Amino acid sequence: MQHASPLPWLIKCAGAAGVLLLACGLATARFGSALQQPTVTTRDGTVVTLNRYVREPVPDLVLAGSSVAWRLKEEYFSRPGVRNLALAGGSPVTSLDIVAKQKSLPKIVLIESNVLTRLPDVALIEKFSGDKRAEPLFLRPVRTAVAVYETWNHPPPNPAEARAGRDRLLSEPPSNFDNKVYLDRAVQQMNDGDDPTGPAEVNVARIRELIDDIERRGSRAFLLEIPVAPEIEDSRMVRMSNAIIHAAFPDHARWLPIHPPMKELRWADGVHLDERSALLVVRAIESALAERGQ
Repeated sequence: MQHASPLPWLIKCAGAAGVLLLACGLATARFGSALQQPTVTTRDGTVVTLNRYVREPVPDLVLAGSSVAWRLKEEYFSRPGVRNLALAGGSPVTSLDIVAKQKSLPKIVLIESNVLTRLPDVALIEKFSGDKRAEPLFLRPVRTAVAVYETWNHPPPNPAEARAGRDRLLSEPPSNFDNKVYLDRAVQQMNDGDDPTGPAEVNVARIRELIDDIERRGSRAFLLEIPVAPEIEDSRMVRMSNAIIHAAFPDHARWLPIHPPMKELRWADGVHLDERSALLVVRAIESALAERGQ
């Protein structure tokens, strides 16, 4: 009795595997940005944050900002449906542009106006543009796997734990950390740096276009200044940037003025709020929104 050789079967399996790998390669080339999972580099937090935004239900409120607004954590807000898209080391225009390019928009968009000297990240805008919530059926398992990965690594805060954390922070006294060395360094950099006029004017023009677009589609946009130390506020870069954006948006209704207890605010370097101060600023933001009926 003759036994069939296993060789043809192995050849068929190898061929099928090759076809599958080729198909995966073509899919990656065609849908590369869609299939790519979050990396684990400095750009990590940004990619994870934006991946989460374009895949989850549209929130009620979005904060587009830079590292200045990054510490305004979502769990500090008492209202649900908040997404902080402040990108460390980036421009507020990057996340604002990505929000505007989605099919569905949040009800309210807050735009941090502190950092206008960095141009938007075109690569990130292209990667996260379009409606990722409405996707081909065959990609949904991949999306689901990525979503599970991100939720496992970055679980949403438990409401009770978030409330307890807020209460704990508010019960503490303001920090007594001496930031003079870091503050002096930041002031010097902002006084001696390049002329911010060019990048600021480009960013302000783009902010105007994006505000017009999202408000035409039914959302409400407000500009927001995060408090910084008085020495930083008086620096050359900040004064020039402020003059440009306030000249472009003179209407007070366009701005969301906030009034946190300034004597209680603390910064690591005069620019970036510590945790307790960030919570106080969030409370001031929520109060200002309530006054506007938002």
